[in-house]
Amino acid sequence: MAETFEKTNSVLSVADTFAHHENKEEDDQIAGAERYDEVEVRKVLRRVDVRLLPLLTLLYLISFLDRGNIGNARVAGLQKDLGLTDGQYNLCLTVFFFSYAFFEVPSNIVLKILRPRIWIPIIVLAWGTVMTLMGVVQNFGGLVATRFFLGLAEAGFFPASTYVITTWYTRHEIQTRIGVFFCAGSLAGAFSGLLAFAIQKMDGIGGLEGWRWIFILEGLLTLMVGMACAISLPNGPQTARFLSAEEKDCIIGRLKRDAHEGGDELIGDTPFEMRYLYDTLKDWKIYLSVIIFWGNSISTYGFIFSLPIVIKGLGYSAANAQLLTIPIYATALLVTIITCYYADHTKQRSPFIIYPFMLAVVAYAILIALPKDKYPGARYGMLFVVAAGLYPSICTVIAWNANNLAGPWKRAIGIALQLTIGNLGGAIGSNIYLQRQAPHYWLGYGFSLAIILCAITSAYVLRFLLSRQNKQRERMTPEEIYTKYSPEELKRLGDKSPFFKYTL
Repeated sequence: MAETFEKTNSVLSVADTFAHHENKEEDDQIAGAERYDEVEVRKVLRRVDVRLLPLLTLLYLISFLDRGNIGNARVAGLQKDLGLTDGQYNLCLTVFFFSYAFFEVPSNIVLKILRPRIWIPIIVLAWGTVMTLMGVVQNFGGLVATRFFLGLAEAGFFPASTYVITTWYTRHEIQTRIGVFFCAGSLAGAFSGLLAFAIQKMDGIGGLEGWRWIFILEGLLTLMVGMACAISLPNGPQTARFLSAEEKDCIIGRLKRDAHEGGDELIGDTPFEMRYLYDTLKDWKIYLSVIIFWGNSISTYGFIFSLPIVIKGLGYSAANAQLLTIPIYATALLVTIITCYYADHTKQRSPFIIYPFMLAVVAYAILIALPKDKYPGARYGMLFVVAAGLYPSICTVIAWNANNLAGPWKRAIGIALQLTIGNLGGAIGSNIYLQRQAPHYWLGYGFSLAIILCAITSAYVLRFLLSRQNKQRERMTPEEIYTKYSPEELKRLGDKSPFFKYTL
């Protein structure tokens, strides 16, 4: 009896120790966060939003503009002037994604070492230089080389930006913020058409074709923004000069409270260990999320690169085809913002992947079914539905993956790994719209439809498996957990800890 009583006391002692395992500084930060009411927290978050999001949004807009403007340049005469076959042009699109995928995981590891204010400007200046040089290429070889290096230079930006957002906001605040700067991709599509429409009128100035000016001017803009970014981009809440000490404690305390006992510290400068890489590479959740990602990346990149050509094939002039892309991208932007807001509000992810994808499935099926050379207005209208179905899902699957990875290193590597494999879908998407199939594009529409159905299935499977694990963890009592694991072991378990609850 005495032995049982002693064992029970021991368990309770461990539980009590674990419940108060944070040091005094961490306790003070969490207490500091709790002193702020909801209105005050919103004010602090708005200060962060105003400082962080406009810059990331601008950078992502430029990033998307620079990778996608080759489609506008093609309409403006690039393919004809360089004497490219359709196969050579598609290879120029494809090579970008191989180099883009190669550098994402190493880039996020470097980001953690060098800090955002140093590494992100280096990335931006590198791709701005390549973009500018693309305006002076003279042949197929030059265009392939610049597209390869553009992919290498741009590779680190999106995973770096996504990870930076997770260091400022709690798990169910990040999708709205990711959505804000990701919508720059939609805005870039609209802005790209408008900008290309204006710039191609510079044809002949300085002895250069209009499509060359598209690359040169947009590249110079990127270089200017990259230099400004080195001054204005904050590293993190611990060193943010625009926040008071109390506001820093509020941000950091909220993040620590949100991290759950099961995860590694959300805040901190823990050194890199190979176990973080191994744990990430073995995580099945990431690979299911990659299939969902492919449903978006294959379909969306094919959609982006072919949209001006698809619209031109409906009987519009090249200039009007550029302009008619604008309302489609504007629709995608609006739907994405609304979807991200409600995903965070409901603290759910999978429904905001599945239902938009179902919308895209219907639109692609109608595009395939429409008779050839008939109903161009209906075909153009379905492009709006495709955009509304595709764009919201990418923010959601990225947020879903980030939500379910605990610890700063695993999160940084896991986000990059998802994007690395997921973005390889762009290499497929850039080759499935064949000019000889215009305006029906059997392969492009059919392949997109098939991969989206695979993505919907994967989303259902991932939700089911995560829900089952949550239920198993809920059945474990604190006494069982504390008896089985030490506090240090629980922290090292990260998202595998019985205290960690997956977002569904």
